[in-house]
Amino acid sequence: MQSKVNLYNTFKNILVVDDEENARTGMSRLLAAEGFDVQSAGDGYEALEYLRSGSFRLVISDLNMPNLDGIDFLQIVRREFPEINIIILTAAGGTGSYLQAMNLGVAEYLCKPIKFDALKSVMYSIARREAQKSD
Repeated sequence: MQSKVNLYNTFKNILVVDDEENARTGMSRLLAAEGFDVQSAGDGYEALEYLRSGSFRLVISDLNMPNLDGIDFLQIVRREFPEINIIILTAAGGTGSYLQAMNLGVAEYLCKPIKFDALKSVMYSIARREAQKSD
């Protein structure tokens, strides 16, 4: 089923948001190695700058960040960019943050550490939903 959806065409430009440099760099490198154009940001404010100046269909974001936390970031993204798909990755998630994120329309909420194959599987699921919307 995954072969029927082209991830590169669906999510050519991806924004990775994480205050932890190693996590951000690692995720960005893995995605770039798969052929995606990847930008990365260390917090929500920097991510908003990228979103306002670029064309992204997917954001992969940490939840707990300094300056502008993940929930506040999500609220702004939903208001300004309702068409963007968002995957939340968090090491410190709880029921409250999960419910808040889901109510804000995130595509997926995953707990760290996550295997890259699992992330790609989630991306395929989101891409299939996107394809169904346009049919």
